[in-house]
Amino acid sequence: MAELPPLRKVIARHGLSASKALGQNFLFDEQLLDRIAAVPGDLAGKQVLEVGPGPGGLTRALLRAGARVTAIEMDRRCLPALAELEDAFPGQLRVIEGDALKLDHAELMGGEPFAVLSNLPYNVGTALFVRWLAGAKGSENAWPPLWTSLTLMFQQEVAQRIVAQPGGSAYGRLAVLTQWRSRAKLAMKVHRSAFTPPPKVMSAIVHVEPAEMPEGVDARLLERLTEAAFGQRRKMLRQSLKGMPGAVAALEAIGIDPQRRAETVTVGEFVTLARALTAEG
Repeated sequence: MAELPPLRKVIARHGLSASKALGQNFLFDEQLLDRIAAVPGDLAGKQVLEVGPGPGGLTRALLRAGARVTAIEMDRRCLPALAELEDAFPGQLRVIEGDALKLDHAELMGGEPFAVLSNLPYNVGTALFVRWLAGAKGSENAWPPLWTSLTLMFQQEVAQRIVAQPGGSAYGRLAVLTQWRSRAKLAMKVHRSAFTPPPKVMSAIVHVEPAEMPEGVDARLLERLTEAAFGQRRKMLRQSLKGMPGAVAALEAIGIDPQRRAETVTVGEFVTLARALTAEG
């Protein structure tokens, strides 16, 4: 195992500082980083995709765990520090300069299964997560995806929305899109003081694994359905879904009261509704 200088020294030597514009917050606690890397289980020899490694704090932990890491970084200032990690762990790290939102991740990983572990930049975290949940572009109904798990750092509020259950204010579209064909859990909370600079909010690690996909449901239709239902979450379903042809009639046909609001509808009920609309289409 390579002997590496403390991350703080690396950052100081390269004159790095967290960019607010890029949503960066650096983690220095090696023990915490090792705990995050351990969440998905044994990574020895496995492919891992990391988005936004920054100076390489989590990257170090992944490499120590024996992972083969592909890291996407758009901040050129961090590339020299990451290059040092490439030298310290020969053959284990590949750094791609670019925007993760514009890259084909499956193609980047050679079409082979991979785990995703990232301290995601706050400004693109949710967009990337929803993209991974959707599966491969153009083949949303092909499931399971190439990723075997997602272990991601979010603002705690976003993390709670991902694992939320019906009936509360946190429950919404993100929960349904996650839980209808995946298993999600809150793996750990991370205090704001662990970061440099400390963000204004608490953070949390969410771990997501693909589950069996319900039969007879079109993924794109479910996305449109939840967007309509939660886009006007204070309104009754008969109002929020009236723009979707056949939706209100389908509610009554499957026994869901159209006077209910979206936040009371379970993931299973949304799936049943989407299946009914898929069959009609």
